[in-house]
Amino acid sequence: MRHSDDYVYPPTKRGGLSKKAKRQIIASLRFFILIMLILILGLSGFLITRTIFFSDTTHKSIASSQSSLSASTDTTADTAALTPTPAVTAPAELLTSSEVVENYFGPLPVAESVETVTHEEIHAIYIGACGNLDANIALAQNSEINAFVIDLKEGDGIKFNSTNATAIQVGDIAEGAYDLASVIQKCHDAGIIVIGRIVCFKDPILAAELPDYCIKDADGNVLQFAIEGDDSFVNPYDTRNWDYNIDIALEAVAAGIDEIQFDYVRFPSGRTTSGATPYFGEDGVTPTKQEVINRFLQTARILIQDEYGVPVSADVFGIILSSTSDGLLIGQGWDTIGLTGIDSVCPMIYPSHYSAGTMMNGHTYDYPDLYPFDVVSDALALGSDEASAAGYATVRPYLQAFTASYLDEGHYMTYDYAAINAQIRAVEAAGYSEWVLWNPSAKYPEGAYDGA
Repeated sequence: MRHSDDYVYPPTKRGGLSKKAKRQIIASLRFFILIMLILILGLSGFLITRTIFFSDTTHKSIASSQSSLSASTDTTADTAALTPTPAVTAPAELLTSSEVVENYFGPLPVAESVETVTHEEIHAIYIGACGNLDANIALAQNSEINAFVIDLKEGDGIKFNSTNATAIQVGDIAEGAYDLASVIQKCHDAGIIVIGRIVCFKDPILAAELPDYCIKDADGNVLQFAIEGDDSFVNPYDTRNWDYNIDIALEAVAAGIDEIQFDYVRFPSGRTTSGATPYFGEDGVTPTKQEVINRFLQTARILIQDEYGVPVSADVFGIILSSTSDGLLIGQGWDTIGLTGIDSVCPMIYPSHYSAGTMMNGHTYDYPDLYPFDVVSDALALGSDEASAAGYATVRPYLQAFTASYLDEGHYMTYDYAAINAQIRAVEAAGYSEWVLWNPSAKYPEGAYDGA
């Protein structure tokens, strides 16, 4: 038997290859092709593996970066809930503190963090304890009104569902208190800013339950004030009263309130029912009333506005724009209160609150209530120099939207839409753009409230 390699191929035609040669060539080509396929497959596998590895590494790197960023964000958020990271530098105080103030109250608190305040241009109506809420939302959606002032705390108690321990202890929470978070959400859903008003030092309930917190005479007797409804006032010199109101404000901040507005941030006006004089301390070591009110507002601003970015505003008597003596009596100085760092100051310029024969800015008003445009214009003109000082708070006047002036026959003024809108026009003519309308009934006439 012969092996195949011994096989002798028969001769081919001249000039051609033998079958054996052809088979050898084919075998060589097949081997070459096989080698090339192996190389191609090997190279492809290498490229595919490298691509997958690179992609996976890239994704892991991105994921790792995102994870690190997420972890950093989560840590910041957790930290912010406990000890917020400072966002901006604490504002410099614009008022020079006296040695008397520092010795009496100690240094101002330092905010754990300082947040940027976003100032909104406010065109507001006061609606009390959320009175006529649905109707007022509808009014806002069809006018220039973009904010509501709601009562957090009035003279007859706290109006929302507060859990403040002191308020519960003294019975300072009003019956039928509304759910604050729900009201805020409803207003926010309608695009309305919510400002929480807190009546500070006129608190008859707290005064009755904690007489040690009250204004007293030199013998320690609690005083009542005739022009203030014969009510007692808690003492603005007593920082326990500061803490109480600030704590209520912070509770509202936690619920989502957009601004805190302090009212009755003053001393009582007029005489006491007993005729006794209030006693606050010895001369020379006791701050003035204006220094006390300013210090309270600075403290509240630091603990609320600076630390949480929620603006703080203060309501003041309109008369202090034209009367220094009235400002000294109640502790509100127009030249300084707007320099406490608060976001806004709200002078209550109600024409009906000026007495007959009032002289203001060169004009004499027989019955001021009859001249809504002129009275507001002149009052704001008198306070314009102080309000133009560097760093002064935004001026946002309270305007009269109620009819409560019953003058002698023939001098009765109904404050309808035209009279209200005239005051808005006066604000704009004076160079200001913000206002709040006040009507205790929380009812307002239909209108655009555009000052036109």
